[in-house]
Amino acid sequence: MNSFLQAIVQFAKLDTESLNEISAITKRHEFPKGHILLQRNSICNYFYFIEKGLTRTFYIKDGKDITDWISTEGTFAVSLISFITREPDRRTIELLEPSVVYAIGYDDIEALCKQRHDVEHLIREIVSFGLVQLQRKFDELHFSTAKQRYKNLMETNPTIIQRVPLGMVASFLGMTQETLSRIRSQIAF
Repeated sequence: MNSFLQAIVQFAKLDTESLNEISAITKRHEFPKGHILLQRNSICNYFYFIEKGLTRTFYIKDGKDITDWISTEGTFAVSLISFITREPDRRTIELLEPSVVYAIGYDDIEALCKQRHDVEHLIREIVSFGLVQLQRKFDELHFSTAKQRYKNLMETNPTIIQRVPLGMVASFLGMTQETLSRIRSQIAF
């Protein structure tokens, strides 16, 4: 069983036939650093699982590049709002490292959900998980100090600081690069 299938069975129990059907509609891709998975102002037609590598989701506001999500190995990269609503998103999803990703197309997963209740349940669980993650990030940005956000990142995903440029990390954490540098100099892990 590949890493994508291993990851999704953590969300919901699937029978063998459903696993086989999901496997049949899943495409494995190897892309170079800098590859764009979702172009700004496009509809997100794929749900990506990151087997190897790293993505960032970002948008441009007032001429500034704002990173609002980073997806590492074993996680998903998708514009949930665009994938669900079928409307274009202002965000871009790009690879920050050479990456191996599994992609499932919207039409394929929709058709499979109509045929298989356990797959429909799986997708609902994955989307719910994503929404909870987004709410936690929203809450962290609004209710935690910059230092608390940095400490949380170091506890939950310490490799990001070595793999992602500091300006992007600072943006992801909702602070300036200067603030991030000052916090890093104060905290020793």
